[in-house]
Amino acid sequence: MANRLQPVFPEQDTEHFWEGAKQGELRYQQCNACDTVVFTPRAHCTACGSDDLAWKVSAGAGEVYTYSVVRQNRSPAFADLGAYAVAYIDLDEGFRMMSGIVGVGDPTQEVRIGMRVQVEFEPQESGEYPIPVFRPV
Repeated sequence: MANRLQPVFPEQDTEHFWEGAKQGELRYQQCNACDTVVFTPRAHCTACGSDDLAWKVSAGAGEVYTYSVVRQNRSPAFADLGAYAVAYIDLDEGFRMMSGIVGVGDPTQEVRIGMRVQVEFEPQESGEYPIPVFRPV
């Protein structure tokens, strides 16, 4: 079980996202005025400025847009990982998010651009909010 940093509340824009993570849901927003998909969570649409945003639940499927392999990290929260991949994931619903890639033996060899991935939620030792990560499918 991991021990990553946890969100601090109150935080009006992201709290609903993190509550979804506790329920195993990857949540994003969509503007009711112009249909733009909005991620990261915020109070206004990034396209038209409307504050009429609806929360949606992603199926969590997507593909790696790009990635980097971290080989050294001095943060105690990541010391147990060794080399790990951090990637931008293009979700099928039309938004991009940054997250870790899990379930690979050697991220320098096994992660690739265009690889299909699926979200899962990594429980945390010292916190109630699991972290969304992606596993190859």
